Amino acid sequence: MPELMIFKPVIDEQGVPFIAHLSKEGAYVDGEWLEGTKGDKGCIGVILPLAVGSKSVGESLTYAENGVYSLKDKKLLTTESLPTGTIITYKDFSYTIQDFKDLSDYTDVNIYLARYRGK
Repeated sequence: MPELMIFKPVIDEQGVPFIAHLSKEGAYVDGEWLEGTKGDKGCIGVILPLAVGSKSVGESLTYAENGVYSLKDKKLLTTESLPTGTIITYKDFSYTIQDFKDLSDYTDVNIYLARYRGK
């Protein structure tokens, strides 16, 4: 197995702050209902435009195998683990974490697709 590539120091130094709005649904535990929890967590990550090929520059939509992406959608690289469906806020804009690329065999970075939600 290849040696794990550690990028946490780079992300901590070059990343930008964003807020992850985490929530956990309520559940029955040993027959008793436990309320869900909500909370905001300050995180650091590298947030990049989601561009596929050079044709996406200047266009409002980009086409890929698994759908259409807006140029407002972002790629998020962070060492944090975020569940799919988590809402994040960056520069007063909201995004929903929709996809995750697991590279844990190679690096400490998680790569997510963040779909634009608006202000």
